[in-house]
Amino acid sequence: MELLLWIVLGVVLAVAEIFTTTLFLIMFSAGAFAAAIAAGLGAPVLAQVLIFTVVSALTVAVARPTIRRHLASPTESGTPPFGVGAIEGSTAEVLEAVDAARGLVKIDGEVWSARSFDTTQTFDPGDRVQVIQVRGATALVWRDQPTTPVQLPEREGE
Repeated sequence: MELLLWIVLGVVLAVAEIFTTTLFLIMFSAGAFAAAIAAGLGAPVLAQVLIFTVVSALTVAVARPTIRRHLASPTESGTPPFGVGAIEGSTAEVLEAVDAARGLVKIDGEVWSARSFDTTQTFDPGDRVQVIQVRGATALVWRDQPTTPVQLPEREGE
């Protein structure tokens, strides 16, 4: 009877994890299945509960952080981005006029097709732009922020 109870508990927790996607309930599901194995081998109820508790605690303490680290995005995990993620946020030079429909930019020595992120903006060859997003093989760009501080004229009386 305990075997069936542990299996049902493990399945219910696994199904609940599908809806929460927190990687928390699945750890208790693993504990329930471990207790079901113990029940199938004839362990007493107290041993089953102890196995459930120990396996659940170990998976929460050890496996969950490891899994979350591997599922984290590069910005969340602190690792440098690679691929298209490394291009977003970088500076590009306009090679051919960029507008809402077409254009070419050079990003880190590579030529990319580009479109203006803001459909009202256009960029001329030689302009510096920032890559906001990459969609497929097209970089969506925005006017680059000036790298040197702009000196505002002083107002009289200040």
